[in-house]
Amino acid sequence: MDLRKDLDDGKSLGMPDGVLINGKGPYRYNTTLVPDGISYETLNVHPGKTYRIRVHNVGISTSLNFRIQNHNMLLVETEGSYTVQQNYTNLDIHVGQSYSFLVTMDQNASSDYYVVASARFVNESLWQRVTGVAVLHYSNSKGKASGALPDPPNDLFDKTFSMNQARTIRWNVSAGAARPNPQGSFKYGQITVTQVYLLKNKPPVVINGKHRTTLNGISYAPPTTPIRLADQFDEGFMEIIFQNNDTKVMTYHFDGYAFFVVGMDYGEWTESSRGTYNKWDGVARCTTQVYPGAWTAILVSLDNVGVWNLRAENLDAWYLGQETYVNVVNPEQTNKTELAPPDNVLYCGRLQSKQRPQAIHHKASSASRPLGSKMVVDLLLLFAAAAIFL
Repeated sequence: MDLRKDLDDGKSLGMPDGVLINGKGPYRYNTTLVPDGISYETLNVHPGKTYRIRVHNVGISTSLNFRIQNHNMLLVETEGSYTVQQNYTNLDIHVGQSYSFLVTMDQNASSDYYVVASARFVNESLWQRVTGVAVLHYSNSKGKASGALPDPPNDLFDKTFSMNQARTIRWNVSAGAARPNPQGSFKYGQITVTQVYLLKNKPPVVINGKHRTTLNGISYAPPTTPIRLADQFDEGFMEIIFQNNDTKVMTYHFDGYAFFVVGMDYGEWTESSRGTYNKWDGVARCTTQVYPGAWTAILVSLDNVGVWNLRAENLDAWYLGQETYVNVVNPEQTNKTELAPPDNVLYCGRLQSKQRPQAIHHKASSASRPLGSKMVVDLLLLFAAAAIFL
């Protein structure tokens, strides 16, 4: 509640107390910045082997730069799409984004190595103490990691490096495994666009005494009547341009869809900007970044019927109203693509009068549960870089 009140009053979330990796604090790489006794993450690896490392930025506001000391990271996947395989020494991962890397343990293991997730586009001298640090430990390691962390990109006042890096992340159109909308049968660059939406993000404004964020000057407020039920009682190819006229990097997520990121650049988007679009191997993903003073364009095939949320992943902007909904309607009356509401659906708001009595279901006792029902999930070196605000 305190954080919500601060945001309503126009205050920012401020600097986090730390960046966690798999829920753990930083390795004590610096005795001044990092207190003793903090539990940190260790990745135990064997020389010569190659590991898949999945990295997720599950923070609420801060872009992170991820890197492994002295190791190349071969990017192979992002958010369910195979990417063109290429090596990176570091990669910016924005709020809500995820990537998979193949990392070969090809070092001499004279010591352990740093695994780093540090904040981006901030005053690094102030934010240095929140840097997330884990340890990569070879089975034949000869000592603990020591010395300075590997350097992040040095571009606080010029974000061109990050945008150019993002442009190199492209779809692998020759991958032999399953992937969304294979280019052999679905060439998105040749499909006629039927709808175009330009969504402009600007600095927060005051509405009814509270600070609110907007898209195209409109701040979203949840209705008392659920949107999907309201739609129940009352396909095409879409282009969406996100224009960020604020001062910080934003990321946007679209539920229910993998969209094609086809272009991004600084300045105002215009009709001529389409000439710069990647119409062949723009990567398909569900979350994209939009740099300050810049635009990002996506193409979406509207093949999933329903009402879908389009929102800022930056939690402060989302809470203050930066979201909207896209209603994808099937013109045919059929239950093949969308089922009718169930008999026990809950009605509220203006539809409360339609509420029916609900049957009471009793929980089964633990003795009546079938044996072997426990689900086991195997996670291979799963990273979660989380910015925690206190």
